[in-house]
Amino acid sequence: MIADSTAQTLGPLFMNPDPDEARAYFRSKSRMKANKLMSLKEAVEKFVHDGDYLAMGGFGTNRTPVAACQEIVRQGRKNMGFAGHTSTHDFQILATGEVFDRVDIASIIGLETRGMSPCARAYMESGRVRICEWTNFSLAARLKAAAMGIPFLPTRNMLGTDTLRQSGAKVVTCPFTGKRLVLQPALYPDVSVIHVHEADIYGNCRIRGITISDDDLAGASRKLIITTERLIPTEEIRSDPALTSIPYYLVDAVCEVPYGAYPTGMPGEYYSDEAHLKEWLTAQGDPAAFASFLKRIIHDCPDHAAYIELAGGIGRIKELRARELMLHKEGIREEL
Repeated sequence: MIADSTAQTLGPLFMNPDPDEARAYFRSKSRMKANKLMSLKEAVEKFVHDGDYLAMGGFGTNRTPVAACQEIVRQGRKNMGFAGHTSTHDFQILATGEVFDRVDIASIIGLETRGMSPCARAYMESGRVRICEWTNFSLAARLKAAAMGIPFLPTRNMLGTDTLRQSGAKVVTCPFTGKRLVLQPALYPDVSVIHVHEADIYGNCRIRGITISDDDLAGASRKLIITTERLIPTEEIRSDPALTSIPYYLVDAVCEVPYGAYPTGMPGEYYSDEAHLKEWLTAQGDPAAFASFLKRIIHDCPDHAAYIELAGGIGRIKELRARELMLHKEGIREEL
């Protein structure tokens, strides 16, 4: 392949894409099938450190590891890197704590159709965060390259855009076709968190619905924390191995956190709490009110269970579950 000197890119690479350096770490990682069950507080204390590069699983406001984000803010982590791949509410939470100072950015400042996040936007415009621009697809390709153990993946996206110029990708000429290709460098996060539907104590995980890049994220991450809606017996995992989305040997910690994605949605479990997400955005209109809001729901909350109680408790979760399963429409057809 021949580098295209007319396509200069300006963005920094925050992580080394060298697969051999990554493999040196992975060779030292224990593959012992050990009990990895611990509290989320313990997992963040043990595996999430100042200066690390952090990534979160999920997609948009679906299956977002909200409980982990709030625990990281609660423990005051700083100077981290962050993979802004399909991020929404997780990015907003981490921005409130100014957890990161460098970001591989895609579409992260808004909460999709709900609107822009003022606190996230203000932090990104403060000049205190270094950025490198990508697309959600290019970040997915970077994670896949890492999971495959290769230094890059060739793609055809970002060509002809300013995003390419602000990225850290490289443009080359394909030796077979003579066409231009964009090389997406492998991305190996120091630590990642993925929220799943079910897991056993060893870290075998089941995810229902779309996984997006979470299988690649699991394989690319040096350390991996799993938060799970519920624990299940290993015998249940063994009864249908095809349902295992993430194998135990990639996992470092398993934390049972029911409703751990709330107020984002969990496919097949509960719908996103749109009223509470709106409360987040509305509170940001008044700095004093927002500081008080964060103090109440994050800093003074001992854990996610206490947060759920503040947000309406099991009664609210039951309403969101009914909406996710469309139970509120049961009987309508018969009435018609």
